[in-house]
Amino acid sequence: MRKWFIGITLLLTAATAFLFKYQSPAGIAEPPPVVVEMTELPAVEEESAASTLYGIDVQSKVVIEDVVKPNENLSSILSNYEVPLQEIDLLAKRAKGIFDVRKINAHKSYKLICSTDSVAQFMIYEPNKIEYVVFDLNDTTNVYVGHKEVVTVEKTLSGIIKTSLYNAMIEGGASPVLVDNMADVFGWQLDFGRLQVGDKYKVIYEQNLVDGESAGLGPILGAEFTHENNPFYAVRYNQGNGPDYFDEKGHSLRKAFLRYPVKFTRISSRYSGRRFHPVLKRYKSHRGTDYAAPTGTPIRAAGDGIISEARYNGGNGNYVKIRHNSTYSTQYLHMSRIASGVKPGVKVTQGQTIGYVGSTGLANGPHLCYRFWKNGVQVDALKVELPPSEPIHEDSRVAYDTVMMSMLEQLQNVVYPNEAFPILAGD
Repeated sequence: MRKWFIGITLLLTAATAFLFKYQSPAGIAEPPPVVVEMTELPAVEEESAASTLYGIDVQSKVVIEDVVKPNENLSSILSNYEVPLQEIDLLAKRAKGIFDVRKINAHKSYKLICSTDSVAQFMIYEPNKIEYVVFDLNDTTNVYVGHKEVVTVEKTLSGIIKTSLYNAMIEGGASPVLVDNMADVFGWQLDFGRLQVGDKYKVIYEQNLVDGESAGLGPILGAEFTHENNPFYAVRYNQGNGPDYFDEKGHSLRKAFLRYPVKFTRISSRYSGRRFHPVLKRYKSHRGTDYAAPTGTPIRAAGDGIISEARYNGGNGNYVKIRHNSTYSTQYLHMSRIASGVKPGVKVTQGQTIGYVGSTGLANGPHLCYRFWKNGVQVDALKVELPPSEPIHEDSRVAYDTVMMSMLEQLQNVVYPNEAFPILAGD
C-alpha cells in the first residue's frame, strides 16, 4: 500500500508540473509560438520639397543658402558660380532704380538657384524679412523686387512699473520700438520720468509676421495707463485725415509738438533756475531739459517749422534751432553732427531727423539739451501748455464711440502679470 501511495503521488506531481508549464496564469493554455517569416517593407517616400521658391521653378535645381560675408559683394559672390563679369556688370546696370547693389550688406541672407552643374541661374537677396531682390541670370538678365506674404496679428502686453516704463515693458517681452511708440502715444498726458512704483499699463498692438516670425510692429490700436490710480486711455481712430489717438471723451492725445525729441530715454537734468554745472563746476541756470542717450541717437524735430540756425557755437556745440511759428521755437544742443541737408531756411516736419546725439561743446557725456521758447522767452518744455490737435468731430462721434467702447472692453479683458482673469458681467 505504501508503495502504491508513493507511486500515485509522484504521478500527480508530474501532471501538475506539466500543466503549470503550458498554461497561462489565468489558466488558459498558451498557443504555440508562431514563426513569422521576415520580409523587407517598402521604403516610405519622403514628402517632396516645394517645387517653387520665390515663384521660381526649382525642380531639378540646386538651391544654395548662405549669408553675405564681410567684404563680399554681388561680383565676388556670383564669380564663384561661373557667372562672367560682363553679365554681373549688366545686372548691376539693370538694377539701377530698382535696388542699389552697393547695399548688399554682410550677414544678410541670400539664396542661389543653380543648375545641376553648379552654374547660377538666379540669386535672391533678402535686405529685410519682407522684401527680396531677384537677380535673374538667364537670357533676360533681369532684376526685380518681390514681397513675402505678411500676416498681421493683434497682440497684447501688460505690466506693472517697478523702476521705469522701459524696464517694465522690456521685461514683459516688448521690443524697444514698442516702448518708443507707447511713450509717443502718451507723451503729453504723462511725464514718464516721474512714474510711480505700482503704475501699470496695458497695450493692444499689431505684430507683422512673415513665415511665422516677427517682421516688425504695426501701430498701437489701444492702450491704458494707470498713473497714481488715475487711468489714461488711448484709442487709434481715423476720422478722415489719417489715424490719430484719442481718449475716451474724444479728445486728441497729440499736440503740436512731440514731448520727446529723442526716442524714449532718460531725463538726466531738468529745467532749473539754479543747477550745478558738471563742466563749469559752479551754479547757474539751466534753461533746458537734458535727455541722456547714446552717441548717434537720432534727434527729431519736435514740430513742423523752418530751420533758423544750424551750426557750431562754443558751449552749445553743434546745434539746430527751429522756428515753428510766431509763438514757438525749439533748440537742440551738443549734437555729434547735424543731419545732412539741415541748414537755415529749410523746412522740416515733426519727427524728422535733424541731427544726432553727441557731447560737443560744454558737455561731460552724450546727451541732448532741448530748449523751448514761447513768445521769445525760454520756458520748461515739460510744463508748457500747448493746444491739442482736432478732437473727434460731431459727425464722427457715433462711429468713434462704437470703436472706443469696443477697445475699452478689450483692454478690460487684458490681465496684468500674476493676476487672475477678470470676471465679466453676467458670468
